[in-house]
Amino acid sequence: MVGANGIGLRWVFDPSPDALLTLTASRLPRLIALILTGSGLAICGVILQQILRNRFAEPATIGGMEAAKLGILVALTTIPTSGALVRMGFAMVFCLMASAVFVAILSRIRFRDAVLVPVIGLMFAGVLSALAEFYAFSRNILQSMQGWMIGDFSRVVQGQYELIYLILPVVAVTYLFARRFTVLAMGQDMSESLGLRYRPMVALGLVLVSATVAATVITAGAVPFVGLVVPNVVALWRGDNLQKTLPLVAMSGAILLLLCDILGRVVIYPYEVPLGLTVGGLGGVIFLVLILRGTR
Repeated sequence: MVGANGIGLRWVFDPSPDALLTLTASRLPRLIALILTGSGLAICGVILQQILRNRFAEPATIGGMEAAKLGILVALTTIPTSGALVRMGFAMVFCLMASAVFVAILSRIRFRDAVLVPVIGLMFAGVLSALAEFYAFSRNILQSMQGWMIGDFSRVVQGQYELIYLILPVVAVTYLFARRFTVLAMGQDMSESLGLRYRPMVALGLVLVSATVAATVITAGAVPFVGLVVPNVVALWRGDNLQKTLPLVAMSGAILLLLCDILGRVVIYPYEVPLGLTVGGLGGVIFLVLILRGTR
């Protein structure tokens, strides 16, 4: 009910056509997209942290968001008439390849400090972001790229957000394999000694992450730090048993995005601050606190 076009509770008792249209065509789709995006990105953070065995891993710190944007740009230039589903497919493939490359890079680093992984990830993301901007500039579509630079849910309306429902099976599959992802964090040797097929599980995790990131970026743009902040806070509070904490992680991710979205709507009312800015500001502060806490 929060927004430039205030609805209030009066529509419950005296529903007007305009209020009902605003609710069904804009507010409810936006609410659903926020909940699914927050839950999905938080789950992505959990998966990457288990695979990389590092608390600071998430799609924004390993180049996944930038790779997805590059994939969308390639789809726009190679298949100009492609729909959202095709663009999401390109974004998913590029995100999957970038994640696999990052995992391969880390596997060659013998001694890994906890802070070194996100530093390498941010450098890798910077390279991918530069490639995406150069590609967009060279083909005169830099303006088209701006829509995926910052997460903005103000353009989420009925008929243009349904791809976000892909996050539901991702969350379900992650919960189904929760015990195996918990074992995955013990490393390849220990996991295989316990009977876990390590490489197929890593591949499954990267596919789940790539699908979620692609659906999020194509729907609303890049939303940083959710997958970093939420899993760490939940782990400090409730531990690392994923089968018990995954529902709490998903719910906390949704709550974080909802709170940041409401803040963005009211801080300069009746105008709106994009969600990517509010989440980025809050998440960046918490990220810094976690790094300082981890170095002690």
